[in-house]
Amino acid sequence: MPRYYFHLRKDGVLEEDPEGTEFATLDAAEEDAVQAVREIVADKVLADDIIEDDRFEIATADGTVLSEVRFKSVLRLQ
Repeated sequence: MPRYYFHLRKDGVLEEDPEGTEFATLDAAEEDAVQAVREIVADKVLADDIIEDDRFEIATADGTVLSEVRFKSVLRLQ
């Protein structure tokens, strides 16, 4: 099973995920990242923090970024 790394880009600084997690597909990794971002954003809302342009960059072991999940993308606003 492929291993994907959820690197966090926060305030322009990259915090690398040193361990990664195995997922059957990139879609499964993206779904997990979206769920994690929703939990982080919920905590930020409860703490009255600003939702910045933070994001998870989903990458392979060699650092190739395959996808990203922006924190703002999980908000449903009208």
